[in-house]
Amino acid sequence: MQQDMPHSHESTVAAQATPCDNLVALSQSPALSSACAHKRLALIATILASSMALIDSTVVNVALPSIQSELHAGVMGMQWVVDAYLLLLGSLVLVGGALGDRLGRRGVFIAGTAVFMVASAGCGLAPSLGWLIAARALQGVGAALLVPGSLAIIGSVFEGEERAKAIGTWAGSGAIMAAIGPAFGGWLVDSFDWRAIFFLNLPLAITTIVLARMSVPDSRVSTLSNGLDWQGALSVTCGLGALTYGLTEASSRGFASEIVLGCAGVGIVLMAVFIRIEARSPHPMMPLDVFHSREFTGINLVTLLLYFALSGALFFLPFTLIRAYGYSATQAGASLLPLPLVIGVLSRYTGVLTARYGARLMLIVGPCVAGLGFMMFVLTVVSTRYWLAIFPPLFVTGLGMTITVSPLTSTVMAAVNADRIGVASGINNAVARVAGLLAVAVLGIVFVWSHDRAIAQGEQHAVAVAFRAVALASAICAFMAAACSAVTIKPKS
Repeated sequence: MQQDMPHSHESTVAAQATPCDNLVALSQSPALSSACAHKRLALIATILASSMALIDSTVVNVALPSIQSELHAGVMGMQWVVDAYLLLLGSLVLVGGALGDRLGRRGVFIAGTAVFMVASAGCGLAPSLGWLIAARALQGVGAALLVPGSLAIIGSVFEGEERAKAIGTWAGSGAIMAAIGPAFGGWLVDSFDWRAIFFLNLPLAITTIVLARMSVPDSRVSTLSNGLDWQGALSVTCGLGALTYGLTEASSRGFASEIVLGCAGVGIVLMAVFIRIEARSPHPMMPLDVFHSREFTGINLVTLLLYFALSGALFFLPFTLIRAYGYSATQAGASLLPLPLVIGVLSRYTGVLTARYGARLMLIVGPCVAGLGFMMFVLTVVSTRYWLAIFPPLFVTGLGMTITVSPLTSTVMAAVNADRIGVASGINNAVARVAGLLAVAVLGIVFVWSHDRAIAQGEQHAVAVAFRAVALASAICAFMAAACSAVTIKPKS
């Protein structure tokens, strides 16, 4: 089992573009838009940066089996190849946005891109698992700087109808990359080596930096008197790290282990310290007052549950196809195409449905449909025939996510005052990424225990059995998200 354990949050859909990304751009002041003489170049720079991070995220899923084989990685090591990135991105993305506001978005955006480029080179050159994990952590730092900056730049460069078109172009480009990323990454792994998926970032990063220096104005909104919540960032990073380490160890040591209990306990204490810091900080990275809104709290629980389910299930699927059924990396990556295609084609209609039926109904129906898709995996994954066992569940899951994402975004916007939309969207994005971080550890436990039990019972397709357990857990989380929507979201008046 040491050579066969996958873990990743970085799902095809949710790794880079999270539900409320549009709100980050919409909440920016357009005061500097007239000063930018190269708006199209600025837009291209933001698209390239987002695509760079998205390509890296989606292709890691199909590359992990090759990475495992070459670096002789065990269960815990492979978890941290993914978790190191997610931990730093999820815990620092709010600080990255505040840093851009204070020091200048262009400078922070370029710095984040440069850090991501250096880290990608480190990943591609990694001689050992420890090196790769450290480089992935540095990638997370770079992504935490460039991801919020790319959307803030769009908001500051464009205004009015131009801004809406720019956001649409950015989102459309992301949808295209989400669709082709896994298949393209699989082709790179099959044709060259897993290291190629990281080296691909180098020309993209260099081009992004050149275009940003040429075209992006150095906008900022905060004064130098505003502080940065480094204490909060440190406490939440260490807290999530300790909790994740404890859960990761639980798959092999069990929950009764002193290491597991100790790390989990330290993580919980540090998360409590983080909440206390945020309550007292004059410049908190996560202002607690926004959670006074029942709807905002509820919609973040929905995000946590649904993206937990989606992130875990969609990683284990290509791994199962590769390990259990002999798919190539290219085939496994291409197998995920229906999900982003369904979302990309049908998402334009969900806004009309939300306006007609209300966000609450959509946020109940959407997760239920997604949960049905996960349940279909439980019932059909024993078959190796793609069009019978894989395509239908992916289509239904994609339909459920399509129904969900638009009303989720509108609910976040409506749950807080207009001047807090940027903060609210940033928190929601961070929650989506933390959901994946937890999915790596928790669903990893489900996978390992189910796999080992299947082996003990003489099951021939132990990996497939383990994936069915993961899919069942994902379905339960999706249905819980629907129940949470029913309880916390107000009906349409």
